[in-house]
Amino acid sequence: MLFINEANELYFEDWQQLIFRTQEKIIIDYNPSDEYHWIYDKVITRDDADFFKTTYKDNPYLEASIVSEIERLKGTDEQYWQIYGLGIRGASKTTIFRFIEVEDIPEEANFLSFGIDYGFTNDPTTIIGVWIKDYNLYVKEYLYQTMMTTIDIHRKLKSLNIDREMIFVDSAEPRLNEELRRMGWNIKPSLKGRDSVNAGIDLLKRHRIHITKDSENVKKEFRNYKWKEDRNGRVLNIPEDRENHTTDALRYATYSLLSKPNFGKYAIQ
Repeated sequence: MLFINEANELYFEDWQQLIFRTQEKIIIDYNPSDEYHWIYDKVITRDDADFFKTTYKDNPYLEASIVSEIERLKGTDEQYWQIYGLGIRGASKTTIFRFIEVEDIPEEANFLSFGIDYGFTNDPTTIIGVWIKDYNLYVKEYLYQTMMTTIDIHRKLKSLNIDREMIFVDSAEPRLNEELRRMGWNIKPSLKGRDSVNAGIDLLKRHRIHITKDSENVKKEFRNYKWKEDRNGRVLNIPEDRENHTTDALRYATYSLLSKPNFGKYAIQ
């Protein structure tokens, strides 16, 4: 038998490996401190799973002082009260982005650029398109796949009927960038500099991000892209280096253009 306390602290792969090794009953408990989590999507929804929501009121052995502290949250921290008092899903304080799901890109939105984040064996190569309207960004996924060679990426771009639209990529991959450029694509290395990751995140957070309903991998990564925490639970201004393939592609597609509005424009005298 298997019992997992605070199961939401595990990665999905940890959970998968544990259930492969358990023959009988599995019991997990957790506080719903994440708005999105694999437990909600891949455990509770199973036809062989039973789900019980309990709160402090279901525990007759709690000391009065602990009950008092929990109920004090009503007036001091609404988010914690929802999670630890009512057992309602809360938004994690470490989640970096919020987004709005939309059916499609609005006709009045203007195309901005494409973004590509390269991967190969374990990490996927991703292609996303970005549109803008005022302070709204609209994101659509076109590729999320491992084992993509340069020619594979070229063929995928051809299937999208791209003409001379700008495609922003990781400047740390000069060989791949040059190969795609020689194949005729308008490849632009993304601007990089000191703390460019956080600068790109900051720029994106100034906009309302909309993701199309069919962009499943983009939505998944945005839900799980989080700030690191130290051992004392303090949120650090450092993003975790995972679930960031589509978020990196979005940074590439937007940072060079939106951080310098005149990027790519030339004055003729």
